[in-house]
Amino acid sequence: MPARSRSTLNIAVIGGSLGGLFAAVLLHQAGHTVTVFERSTEGLSRRGAGLVAQQELFEVSRAVGIHVDDSFGVEAYERITLDRSGRVLSRDATPQVQLSWDVLYEEFRSRLPQEGYRLGAAVTAVRTDGEEAVIAFADGAEARFDLVVGADGLRSVVRRAVAPEAHENTYVGYVTWRGLVPELSLPPTSARTLLERFAFFTAPGAHMLGYLVPGSAGETRRGDRRYNWVWYRPLTAADLAALMSAVGRSAGSVSTAPGELPRTLRDELVRDAHRELPPPFAEAVEAEGSPFLQAIFDYVPPRMTRGRVALIGDAAAVVRPHTAMGAAKAAGDAMTLAALLGEHDVPRALAGFDADRLPIARAIADYGRRLGAGIPLLAPSRR
Repeated sequence: MPARSRSTLNIAVIGGSLGGLFAAVLLHQAGHTVTVFERSTEGLSRRGAGLVAQQELFEVSRAVGIHVDDSFGVEAYERITLDRSGRVLSRDATPQVQLSWDVLYEEFRSRLPQEGYRLGAAVTAVRTDGEEAVIAFADGAEARFDLVVGADGLRSVVRRAVAPEAHENTYVGYVTWRGLVPELSLPPTSARTLLERFAFFTAPGAHMLGYLVPGSAGETRRGDRRYNWVWYRPLTAADLAALMSAVGRSAGSVSTAPGELPRTLRDELVRDAHRELPPPFAEAVEAEGSPFLQAIFDYVPPRMTRGRVALIGDAAAVVRPHTAMGAAKAAGDAMTLAALLGEHDVPRALAGFDADRLPIARAIADYGRRLGAGIPLLAPSRR
């Protein structure tokens, strides 16, 4: 079999969320044959919420031809901090743009051919075999590629091929509850406080923030946008496991999707919100009929590549959402990998990728841990 040139690599991307799409679209547009394998059978539309815009997100969007202008996101003109009564304690005139995960996902997904994005493709193992990487699927089938990019999130299967001696995440003891509600669903008094601003509240046992993002189809007009709220709460590992069982998730699950939470648990969450949060935030929680949860973990790998396998995004390093840099880090990983593969053969490209991106992953993870340490989340909440 003749040697394959750098411009025609056969590449598998494991994981079809944003990080995987960033890499897949960049590599596809560079001329490589790219196939994304996503374990979900129904796709990932409507699975995300809001994103704080970082420079890397604009860069990767422009790199694949997505037109980025003022209509791409929603700008908050100031940051405010609320006290328990809902009074504004502080203001900071720091304009900031927020994006919609859903819109970004759909934009990138549309730039891959249909056959290049395979749903229901659960990968169980990856290994390097000479100058190829081999993927094993749940149905027993195998496939060979010149390169495998692991973008399969914090519960990455691919990570085991890169760092078999150190692939486990560490649960940090708290979760985020999230909601994404039409702005017109907010009561007028809450809307006057929250909309057009990036709002925060912090107290023992609770940290809350919220901001506007575009509507489900990218709308940025007043009245068509959505309010994205994020509520950090302490939860023991045992209580997290019990909650996953109550939701009907399998053992070891660490998140829920919108609509999975039983009504009784959703009502309990609303009651807790009114006891613990400022009224505008409590009313935002109540306006969300389908809140969802994500447990928070730490993980930094000893390496990001091995053989013919590379890790990007949360598969490579899990950073706490306080940094607002998870998607930006994945974009940086994808752009660096694509650039290096355009300049070097696979071994040299992966060596350069590891040397470049691993220190960045460590720095962002350290930053997130410092931010988390400054929030009194693990202290008892005041009832």
